Amino acid sequence: MQNMENTQSYAKPGHKTFDLIMTSMLVALVFLSTFLLNIRLPIAANGGLVHLGTAMLFIASILFGPKKGALAGAIGMGLFDLVGGWLVWAPITFVSRGLQGFIVGKIAWSKGRKGNSMALNITATIVSIPFMVAVYYLGEVILYGNWIAPLASIPGDLVQNVVGIIIAIPVCAALKKVPYLRDK
Repeated sequence: MQNMENTQSYAKPGHKTFDLIMTSMLVALVFLSTFLLNIRLPIAANGGLVHLGTAMLFIASILFGPKKGALAGAIGMGLFDLVGGWLVWAPITFVSRGLQGFIVGKIAWSKGRKGNSMALNITATIVSIPFMVAVYYLGEVILYGNWIAPLASIPGDLVQNVVGIIIAIPVCAALKKVPYLRDK
């Protein structure tokens, strides 16, 4: 009987629904952050974009952990590629940004910190960058059929991530003062 009670208290009614709603909202925030303000970089033909989606991906991952961060990044930015005229990039973005969100969340939530350590949050965002760059680079190698052309995208990817870190870290610090997010 005690096991039954523990199972019932753990599986609170509406918990999965709330989780789904929260994840959906994070996906929408990443999508809108990417869609509403993006600037094409004048670094070669495939120089990429700078947008607020990377900052929102970092915020989602730091505040809500690896699973929600991965889903928000993969689906939110992948959806932007689908509707924003970057269709061929969607699968690459899905993998790259999902992996990046997972890495940031996993590190920020390691050691039971749940995104409460500024040092771990900064480390998490920085550690995720080479993985994001590598996935985009390999995706472009496949798209362009050579190993040289994708190098032109790396500076844009780096700018994108630095802007994301500069915005996300102070926003997360401020949001962690909100009672609801303090204990997340």
